[in-house]
Amino acid sequence: MVVFSFLLPLAGFFIYAAKYHAAFFFLAAALVVNIILLAAFHRRLSKKQAIITLQKEEYFEKTNLLKAELGQEWQTIESFRHKIVNYSQLKNLIEKLGMCLSLEETSTTLSVEVNKLFGHKDITVILYLFHSTIGELGISSSQKGQMQVHLKAKKGDLFDQWVVKTLNPLMVEDANSDFRFDIDKMSQEEVRQIRSLISAPLMEANKILGILRVDSPLPQHFTTDDLRFLRTIADLTSIAVENAQLYQRLEELAIKDGLTGLYLRRYLMERLEEEIARGVRSKYELSFLMIDLDRFKQYNDTFGHIAGDIVLRNLAQVLVEHFSRPGDLICRYGGEEFCILLPDCPKAKAAELAEKLRQKMQSQEIMLRRQKTHVTISVGVASFPKDARLKEELIFKADAALYQAKEGGRNRVCLAS
Repeated sequence: MVVFSFLLPLAGFFIYAAKYHAAFFFLAAALVVNIILLAAFHRRLSKKQAIITLQKEEYFEKTNLLKAELGQEWQTIESFRHKIVNYSQLKNLIEKLGMCLSLEETSTTLSVEVNKLFGHKDITVILYLFHSTIGELGISSSQKGQMQVHLKAKKGDLFDQWVVKTLNPLMVEDANSDFRFDIDKMSQEEVRQIRSLISAPLMEANKILGILRVDSPLPQHFTTDDLRFLRTIADLTSIAVENAQLYQRLEELAIKDGLTGLYLRRYLMERLEEEIARGVRSKYELSFLMIDLDRFKQYNDTFGHIAGDIVLRNLAQVLVEHFSRPGDLICRYGGEEFCILLPDCPKAKAAELAEKLRQKMQSQEIMLRRQKTHVTISVGVASFPKDARLKEELIFKADAALYQAKEGGRNRVCLAS
């Protein structure tokens, strides 16, 4: 447009110079020179503008790159800060677990602290442990917020069985759309709404001790970082769980008989004193049974000591099955003598249970060296506070009744008088 605005008057100058005045040719020539110079200047200016535009784009691109790098740096810094906080919390968790001795205390502490680490009121933390005696998975503790929760699926659900089978950690973003699991099968097992979860096995060497699991009713509640953090917790706490299990076994060895698995006399005396004190406070009657195998020495002499051990284990098993109320205490008093502590059980009821036990033992067949044989027992029954008010007196009265049953021909129940 600039060039065109000069060309139009220039054409007028040339026409006027040709018709009227030749001197205008010089003015027209000067205008041509100016146009040429302006065109050259415009061209250079355009190039400069293009270069400046390109440089501005490069600067903008570098600015965006720097912003992206700064964003990544901030994310890295935030990630490190989060890890520092997590590791500090892990340190506190390990310290608290280190002060726990019993398995129950370890399980409760672990559930409570993991719930705090993930810090959401709706999540549920569950610790499953394998029972060494039956080899099955069972709930050791479960925590939701500040409250313990009771779950219906005591042996775990589909998700837990998957972890046990694969020995791998599990992350479910949305249970409703995860093709690996059919949640319709869980309707009879678990009434809680579970949409997302993370779970990690507690491993010691190649042995699985249990499962640590965190679940939520919200979908996509957990991230891969959460699963990684849970795996770290599981790796660190598996040692504490195993130590607690070992401590529990040592305690059981100290108070339980190695042959029959029943409690020993030392533990009986502690419990007996506690139950008598509780009976005084609650004003209820408790009963005490002394049991002896009839002619046990003859079994040892005839069949050998190994056969005698079989008889003792058999009687112990029958006692455990027969006296199954919560609170009943079954002990091996010494040799072939056993005793039963029955809290909140009147003397008449205890005598009835003792008679049923005697009949059951009399009718039961035991194979010793490929021979069918029968064993009988004698039982003495005493009660608190009818027969005695001190634990030593209660044991003495039951033992005296047992002696009376022996003197009366064995295979009978006698009551203290």
